Amino acid sequence: MLLFVITLIMRTTIRNIGNSKGVILPKKLLKLCSIEEEVIIEVKDDAIVIRPENTNKRKGWADAFKKMAERKDDDLEIDDLFEDENLKDWTWK
Repeated sequence: MLLFVITLIMRTTIRNIGNSKGVILPKKLLKLCSIEEEVIIEVKDDAIVIRPENTNKRKGWADAFKKMAERKDDDLEIDDLFEDENLKDWTWK
């Protein structure tokens, strides 16, 4: 399994925004992190962590799969076993 880790370090300035402070986040950075509208902000080990709020990207999938099963539209695209597959050499634990 390949695992890619992207590290991006950016220096920016904290700005005054009314009675608050803020930073401008570049659009490319937001896209890289799949941040669209809402975020979760937390303090972790003396760092501010901003992550996408939408952690449930599969919302509605369970209902969709249930409807597929009711319509009998959930057949396998390929067989579980291939014609030339030999299970004799397999070890089950």
